[in-house]
Amino acid sequence: MDLNKIMADLERKHPGESEYLQAVREVLESIEEVYNQHPEFEKAKIVERIVEPDRIFTFRVTWVDDKGEVQTNLGYRVQFNSAIGPYKGGLRFHKAVNPSMLKFLGFEQTFKNALTTLPMGGAKGGSDFDPVGKSDAEIMRFCQAFMTELWNNIGVDTDVPAGDVGVGGREIGFLNGMYQKLARKYHTGVLTGKGMTWGGSILRPEATGYGALYFVEHMLRMAGRSLEGATIALSGFGNVAWGAAKKATELGAKVIAISGPDGVVYNPNGMTDEKIDYMLELRASNRNIVAPFAERFPDATFTPGKKAWSVKCDIALPCAFQNELNGDDAAELLANGTWCCAEVSNMGCTPEAIHAFQQAGILFAPGKAVNAGGVATSGLEMTQNCMHLSWSGKEVDEKLHFIMESIHEACVKFGRQADGRVDYVKGANIAGFMKVAQAMLEQGII
Repeated sequence: MDLNKIMADLERKHPGESEYLQAVREVLESIEEVYNQHPEFEKAKIVERIVEPDRIFTFRVTWVDDKGEVQTNLGYRVQFNSAIGPYKGGLRFHKAVNPSMLKFLGFEQTFKNALTTLPMGGAKGGSDFDPVGKSDAEIMRFCQAFMTELWNNIGVDTDVPAGDVGVGGREIGFLNGMYQKLARKYHTGVLTGKGMTWGGSILRPEATGYGALYFVEHMLRMAGRSLEGATIALSGFGNVAWGAAKKATELGAKVIAISGPDGVVYNPNGMTDEKIDYMLELRASNRNIVAPFAERFPDATFTPGKKAWSVKCDIALPCAFQNELNGDDAAELLANGTWCCAEVSNMGCTPEAIHAFQQAGILFAPGKAVNAGGVATSGLEMTQNCMHLSWSGKEVDEKLHFIMESIHEACVKFGRQADGRVDYVKGANIAGFMKVAQAMLEQGII
């Protein structure tokens, strides 16, 4: 594999798609050595095929706001790779959504899903629709218009979307209702992240955050450390950060910071049940600000314009958006004594930040391993739907524990270095890639 030639070709074909090109380069750099040990991969041009999506649907979404004015957005579904199962990946509603972002997310999703041990391919979708400040009625009308364009390209054995940034249980409900009306198919498995009364799985809302803390727990145990008493800074305050805060607190850590686009809340006494519940209220408000947390809880203070990484902590958990933690942030965390960073968001750290963490020798793990518990539990939701039953919380949690432990073991197997340390980036990338590449090889040139 000639990495530079492949990247040059991609940059020529997809100019300006920075997130997508960044994600591809990170994976290819990790797998280059092992890939070159497999001439059968080279002969079948696995890399050249695996970096391009199978197909992309782009469509106009027209809807009417509460003032009666017609609004137009763009909708997308990137079906990236189906070598190991039906397409699976979230829908993101955010004003910054574009093809580059969704291709990066779909590419990452392909390997993340492979790591879960479940038979799911990779996909991603969404729209540049901005839910901030929109009423429930406007969000319902947008979701219905979006599904009107998408419904014929998804299905329980074809492509199963889920939630992501800007798409929670409310949005999944509106999308599912419209899908069933249009398709006249009432199988509950075409979307995941559903409500508990119509096919949802216990623990799915918490799963991304819970799984992340289970992975971190394994990582710390191997390094001779513990979550007990550790201080944690989280970015974001939505569903993922909520689950992470809840499980971290249960496991004895102290979450001392959460953040939003408006600034950071310093929470020196850690989380209580009331504070954790209030995070969901903030998310549901559609205001996308975190300042009200400090107004509600007098022991917390809000600082505008600052990130969570400005707070001195033991463990940093990016839970919001891609590239949210940059080189300067990494330097600030390291200067403050942070000894672990795990991406709970997809590609939450820039390459400069990852390099700084690895150079400093602190524990670092990438999103495709750390946050795989969300899609893994979506896969468990799909299984329950196909069997027309519902597992208990204990059963789901046990399966999630097993999956996260399996992912950690795969990262260790492929990421163990000569000095005994584990390169979790390399381990996750190689483990996911090898599974998808072997499946593609065995199914021929298609």
